[in-house]
Amino acid sequence: MIYFLILITIIYLALITSFIIGFNKTETIYLKNITPKNTFSIVIPFRNESHNLPKLLQSLSTINYPKSLFEIILVNDHSTDNFKPIITDFEAKYPTVNLKLINNFIKSNSPKKDAINTAIEQSDFEWIVTTDADCIVPTNWLLAFNQFILEKKPLFISAPVKFIEQHSFLFYFQNLNFISLVGSTIGGFGIQKPFMCNGANLCYRKAIFSKVNGFEGATKIASGDDVFLLEKIHQLFPHKALFLKSTDSIVQTSAENNLKSFFNQQIRWASKTTAYKYNFTKFIGITIFLLNFVLVSLLITAVIKPTLWKYLFLLFFIKLCIDFILIYKTSLFLKTQKKIKYYLVISLLYPFFVVFIGITSFFKNYEWKGRVFKN
Repeated sequence: MIYFLILITIIYLALITSFIIGFNKTETIYLKNITPKNTFSIVIPFRNESHNLPKLLQSLSTINYPKSLFEIILVNDHSTDNFKPIITDFEAKYPTVNLKLINNFIKSNSPKKDAINTAIEQSDFEWIVTTDADCIVPTNWLLAFNQFILEKKPLFISAPVKFIEQHSFLFYFQNLNFISLVGSTIGGFGIQKPFMCNGANLCYRKAIFSKVNGFEGATKIASGDDVFLLEKIHQLFPHKALFLKSTDSIVQTSAENNLKSFFNQQIRWASKTTAYKYNFTKFIGITIFLLNFVLVSLLITAVIKPTLWKYLFLLFFIKLCIDFILIYKTSLFLKTQKKIKYYLVISLLYPFFVVFIGITSFFKNYEWKGRVFKN
């Protein structure tokens, strides 16, 4: 038991340290006065998002980029709410914005991937940019992508996402969890082992999407339109999937507003793990789960065997310190350092959360956008 504890601690320390090194190695990009040249098709699937569409559309209307060089494709995934007047009003108010409203054509177990496929088939421009209907995009979003493409010549770009601020303990819990994911994502790209990205802020060349046959081979999994595509492109073009570490490219999204939605989201994300083809991704998932499982097991066992308390405190302290370095660095970049409240309290609860989600994801179906999906 003690030897296993030492082993998993060393592995976890090495893993998070590598992400910290990778985070530091990833160059921060600052916007320059570069002429817009690239063309973009912004793809946004949505389902029953009438409460979010006004904020999204307002942010899209402020994009600082020539209107002739980008289009917005909204993909209606069988919504039942009253969204059409919102889009009609937007088109009347901003007639120069090139906006298309199309309907999703579902042909697999993954409606979102089908929506993106449907949009790409009808897109007119060279680069595909994806985001979600509950997001707010930054004004210089496309300028940042344009500059990065011209300077770095990538084929796939992952870019940062952060939460729109709320004030509740559930939000602060989600926010810390999310910041750690963003930091790990950047760190993975920094050590040239990209394993994660977020479909709320992606950009990739349309021709490459076709070359890797899009989402083919991953349509049995409802989500994963981001990571599975990253895996395919990284495998064929190892140095062409890059992270855009720029504050001008940060997309804001909404945290879940209740526990049920949050757990459904986390189970959905965790359920993809077994389908990943990249062994490094599986290794990360197993390592994180095992360390947290050991913490929970130690706590339970220490009640019966008090000599184990010292090992529990030592392991928790090590995890607390190494995690904080990555989280704090990431929060400084995202300008969310004031939102990492309750770090100690959340860190105490987090091992139970990871173990619960990890185990539950193997057995429980999850709900997403009003649909139930089986694992």
